[in-house]
Amino acid sequence: MLLPEALEAHRLHLEHERGYSAHTIGSYGSDLADLARFAANREVTDAADLDLELLRDWLWAASSAGLARATLARRAAAARSLTAWLHRSGHAPTDAGARLRAPKAQGRLPRVVGGEQMRELFEGLEGRAAEGAPEAQRDLAIVELLYGSALRVSEACGADVDDLDLGALTVRVTGKGDKQRVVPFGVPAARALSTYLERGRPALAARGDGPGAALFLGDRGARIGPRSVHRLVSRLLEAVPGSGPSGPHTLRHSAATHLLDGGADLRAVQAILGHASLGTTQIYTHVSMERLTESYRLAHPRAVQEEAG
Repeated sequence: MLLPEALEAHRLHLEHERGYSAHTIGSYGSDLADLARFAANREVTDAADLDLELLRDWLWAASSAGLARATLARRAAAARSLTAWLHRSGHAPTDAGARLRAPKAQGRLPRVVGGEQMRELFEGLEGRAAEGAPEAQRDLAIVELLYGSALRVSEACGADVDDLDLGALTVRVTGKGDKQRVVPFGVPAARALSTYLERGRPALAARGDGPGAALFLGDRGARIGPRSVHRLVSRLLEAVPGSGPSGPHTLRHSAATHLLDGGADLRAVQAILGHASLGTTQIYTHVSMERLTESYRLAHPRAVQEEAG
């Protein structure tokens, strides 16, 4: 099987059999397209001719080009996924990437926006929404839901009106692997969502060919996309002090950390976030401990040794 054909068949496998997200499929596709170009330069065009040495050379070239460790790790995962599928489906005699390894991504604590900073952010959104613009009412509602339910941006964008239960203060979302879960949200989010559904959404829907089932609509009346939400949140967080990512995932990180700071059980936070493994959720305990340590250092009179006079 030629590599381009193998890559397309592998993409369909990830989409229909493994249930990977569109983001992961796109990232893997880009990585493997680069691998195919690298292989072609080595005069390797058949998927069955991929071997461990070529895969290692490909990663080494990417490392020499200065790619981040996280990117190298993802490329290695994409290659292993491809070679494992080739072997299982009978298109290759062995799994060439089974022993492929890449540098581990550096452990990096996620960015967390403080509670007071979140309050100021929402005050700004509420002020704009009060002026009556449907886009502003939508922006407030979607940010309230992202933070209030600690959602992934894809989950918020994929939600339908029928997934929302304003009486029970819950929303049903579809996460990774097409797994559904029901997540709670608070009264401020319910207030913003109610206003948006009564006023903002009908005005946005009138700009399109029909509102459809989507909960959140873009400026042209169709379902809003993750890129639009990413731009919105990035603009909002530009003015917030702190380094690190400034997209919607920062709101998810912040919500999870604030839940733990407030005394929520780790298992409950795992369920809210939709993590398959408790280990993934435990990173937020490290974030909370870091914040606790910093608060202690700044506030406790015996935390720092006095300098000698």
